[in-house]
Amino acid sequence: MDERQRAFLDDLLTTPSPSGFETAGQRVWVDYVSEFADEVQTDEYGNAVAVLHGDGPELAFAGHADEIGLMVAGVNEDGFLRVGRIGGSDHTVTKGQHVEVHTDDGVVPGVVGQAAIHLREGDEDVEDVDEQHVDVGAESEAEADELVDVGDPVTVRQTLSDLHGSRVAARGMDNRVGTWTAAEAMRRAAERGVDATVYAVSTVQEEVGLKGATMVGFDLDPDAVVAVDVTHAMDSPDVTGEERFKDLNVDLGGGPVVARGSANHPEVVAAVRDAADDAGIDVQLQAAGISTGTDADAFYTARGGIPSLNLGLPNRYMHTPAEIVDTEDLDAAADLLAAFAERVEDRDEFAVDV
Repeated sequence: MDERQRAFLDDLLTTPSPSGFETAGQRVWVDYVSEFADEVQTDEYGNAVAVLHGDGPELAFAGHADEIGLMVAGVNEDGFLRVGRIGGSDHTVTKGQHVEVHTDDGVVPGVVGQAAIHLREGDEDVEDVDEQHVDVGAESEAEADELVDVGDPVTVRQTLSDLHGSRVAARGMDNRVGTWTAAEAMRRAAERGVDATVYAVSTVQEEVGLKGATMVGFDLDPDAVVAVDVTHAMDSPDVTGEERFKDLNVDLGGGPVVARGSANHPEVVAAVRDAADDAGIDVQLQAAGISTGTDADAFYTARGGIPSLNLGLPNRYMHTPAEIVDTEDLDAAADLLAAFAERVEDRDEFAVDV
């Protein structure tokens, strides 16, 4: 990953993009892909699609732009904000966090209240998100109403840290690393002179039910799609032995993860694995017998069925403000998708042979 590519990743990670409020993050993505795409389009909800025209099959590489967060649900008489979830926010990690409320007039800083340990009785259960509050410093409901509106999104204040080697920690790796990979895969396919038509896609509202992918899958109708999303790295002390076995030992830095089963079309799986072998790229495998929990689940049933694959990027501590990825996994995933596009550029279809 060179300096320009890393700057793009940093810009994505430091631009708040909660589900339903992805516009600023999508602008970062669109500005980057516009440098090498033949054209870029956005739809009514902000899904972004870049295209590299070719004469071969149409391939889409997609990540989702949105991140989990909170939302202002109301203000009490003392000026404290009540909040609700945007997506699968973890109530055990929100307490005591610095946050930002994103209003039409700019950012309002605050903190999620946490009673001092001296005032708590033992190991009390952490209350759910809708029982927590954000303190913005207001002394009354009227003061708070001057600062925020109900429905304003809230994100944990951004911290991005370079750890040892090629590992990076930040909020919202899920799934700006996927949109980074989709964009970079198309750029690298262009460098290779791939003859397939390649779409890079950045969808919205995955965290609230795969909504953007449902829209794009209907509108785009490619011959095959690879949905790039994070998957659980199972190599840290907080993961139990039973969970580690269940997820087939996915390791951070072990390479992108090819899912098999359910949404994952066997012909696309085989072609990606063959491309990895030819390019000398290490991949990991993951079982997905019922669903992938990613945009692949929306894409593969669109328009009567689009051959799809979920390509995973190993991620520690998912849905916390301290997610960790290895940038070498991201580079390998982008290279793999470009190699896949090159390998199948003369292919007519991906249908299974029945």
